[in-house]
Amino acid sequence: MKISTKGRYGLTIMMELAVRFGEGPTSLKSIAEKHQLSEHYLEQLVAPLRNAGLVKSIRGAYGGYILSRNPEEITSGDVIRVLEGPISPVDFTEEDDPAKRDLWIRIKNSIAEVLDSTNLADLIAFKDEGVNDNYMFYI
Repeated sequence: MKISTKGRYGLTIMMELAVRFGEGPTSLKSIAEKHQLSEHYLEQLVAPLRNAGLVKSIRGAYGGYILSRNPEEITSGDVIRVLEGPISPVDFTEEDDPAKRDLWIRIKNSIAEVLDSTNLADLIAFKDEGVNDNYMFYI
């Protein structure tokens, strides 16, 4: 399963709103400028998030967006499902081999468990411990 820019940038929006939770609305323009993203594209992404009840829009000169719930109550799975659709690495049918079908289901459930057990508060509290798994080997 590959998460597209919709899911990645949607999580960026939600994490920025989580960081500023309780401080008032945040404009998409400020998020776009901070992350060097297209404000127009972020506007397209925030609409389904608003329709799903994850964010609220505040109108006016100092308007913008706020989270509709605490960051602890919104999971990355909530965001990814709204923007990417159902979590499924493979479209399988009942004709598939039972062993392969079981594999796809276990993979789907594992991905869902990680996404659903990681909330916005977890994401914004993450501290990179400097562990780097990108080794360079010279022969």
